Amino acid sequence: MKKCVLIYDDDAEILFLCEKILEKQYRVKSLLKCQYIIEDITRIQPDIILMDLWIPTIGGEKAVQIMKNDPLIKLIPVILFSANAEINEICERIGADGFIAKPFDVNDFREIIKRNIL
Repeated sequence: MKKCVLIYDDDAEILFLCEKILEKQYRVKSLLKCQYIIEDITRIQPDIILMDLWIPTIGGEKAVQIMKNDPLIKLIPVILFSANAEINEICERIGADGFIAKPFDVNDFREIIKRNIL
């Protein structure tokens, strides 16, 4: 079975693009909101999570903090996914496993997923 990439982003076009880039190699699930983050992850059981910082309703920073404090979820790699100029600092501060700055290079995007997926 293919490994699963879960992407949280409020931009449907970005989600569509990411799905097309990854769908041959991975099972891709995408969501526009993260208010039910623990339930989503428990149901989908991803091998890696891409988290936009500006996603409704709780925001990416809070969502990552919730994930990293849950003993059943905290080991799933979380990659921040944002155009925020401070993404590197935010990544370190909240304990994310890495980041992808938007706009992104497709080859770099694939490589970061490959390098971090469980």
